[in-house]
Amino acid sequence: QVQLVESGGGLVQPGGSLRLSCAGPGIAFSLNAMSWYRQAPGKQRELVATIGIFGSTNYADAVKGRFAIFRDNALKTAYLQMDSLKPEDTAVYYCNGAGRNGDEYWGQGTQVTVSS
Repeated sequence: QVQLVESGGGLVQPGGSLRLSCAGPGIAFSLNAMSWYRQAPGKQRELVATIGIFGSTNYADAVKGRFAIFRDNALKTAYLQMDSLKPEDTAVYYCNGAGRNGDEYWGQGTQVTVSS
């Protein structure tokens, strides 16, 4: 069963922007910390950004100052705003929800390609 659904990926030029969305209508969304991960070909999946249940955020060094994670609990949706995109940002981006009791949810991913 698909628990989280990502959307918003696509092809963008270096320096461009994209906004990814993650919808989680079937989970206790407000009780989950939400994160974005990414995985490039031949590389391990890496944590990009996290937002806690009270809105605290954390970012990987590689995206600080360029990406922003935010959430709308009423809409059960998390977002990743990506600005000043670089070719090295190219990856499949996955949404993750993590509850305090060890429950975890994943989306199927959305492709982001940054290329001239």
